[in-house]
Amino acid sequence: MKEMLARTFVALLGGCVMIPAVSSQAAAQTDAPYIDDRSDPAALIRSLYSAINRHEYARAWDYFGETKPAADFESFAGGYEGTVSVDVETGGVLEEGAAGSIYYTLPVAIRAEQEDGSHKVFAGCYTLRQLSAQTQEPPFRPLHIEKGALEPSTSDFDKALPSSCEDGQMVPERDTLLEKARIVFAANYGDRCDAALTSGDEAQEPSAYTIRYSTKTDDAERQARLFRFLCMRGAYNETFAFLISDEDGGVRQLQFSEPDLDIHYANNDPEGELEAVNVIGYNVTDELVNADYDEAGHTIISHAKWRGVGDASSSGTWLFRNGKFVLVQYDVDASYDGEINPQSVLDYNSAP
Repeated sequence: MKEMLARTFVALLGGCVMIPAVSSQAAAQTDAPYIDDRSDPAALIRSLYSAINRHEYARAWDYFGETKPAADFESFAGGYEGTVSVDVETGGVLEEGAAGSIYYTLPVAIRAEQEDGSHKVFAGCYTLRQLSAQTQEPPFRPLHIEKGALEPSTSDFDKALPSSCEDGQMVPERDTLLEKARIVFAANYGDRCDAALTSGDEAQEPSAYTIRYSTKTDDAERQARLFRFLCMRGAYNETFAFLISDEDGGVRQLQFSEPDLDIHYANNDPEGELEAVNVIGYNVTDELVNADYDEAGHTIISHAKWRGVGDASSSGTWLFRNGKFVLVQYDVDASYDGEINPQSVLDYNSAP
């Protein structure tokens, strides 16, 4: 459902609705159809925008109930300039009866063309009310707008329309992959992680990232979702688990390779002189310390402090390559000397 319209900001019952308008120069060129139809919520919204586009502001004003869209009609009528036209789309209506009235909530998206040729997209919800026709006395009140709120949207117009509305507010789209990640995390880590951090008052929302990539054998763009869950918290270290989506729509936990280190100190005293740090093999872990995802570098980086002052530590870097996170660098500062001086024990940091 599309009509050519224009916009302005109008306060509505604590919210704002973007109502299009036409400049005086564009008004002469406006040839919007006359629509005055209160038979259903979508028709009424089309009628509202028809009135505004045709500069029939008294008609537009009358589509609202007792709560008007501006302090007075003059302010309402004088607030339209800067927009040439607007495309409007409406979605599925939600209906609810209450005390002699029927309330409708309607998703709406608008694309406004500005005088400079740019476009802006807005999306939100209108709440409309129909008083019982059988119980009314004159003057009869038909279906009218109770309130509305449209907000700027970063989506393309064809994707901006809210999927649904409740109580006049947009219902956030369900993140099904995040829901799956929560289930997998609870099943795999429920007994291992601090319950206060995963389900209590201190629980943190998992971080979520979208990774777009292609493989060596296929240039087609693929997409993965990465989720980071806080598991444990100590005095100076936190541990995290990472889960990732697969191409079949499932979610699995990530495993990370780490070098197995053989560290030698003079007189076998960790406080003494560091003699050697050797890699003698590899281990696998599914938890990383003080870890985060670097979106720019497509890497997960961890940094584990061996004691609070941070002079002894280990750090790993795992690069996302061909759909997997691969260990490319590992640094170790094994000397408890009060200085921060790590050395690389493994460095394959250049991606092919």
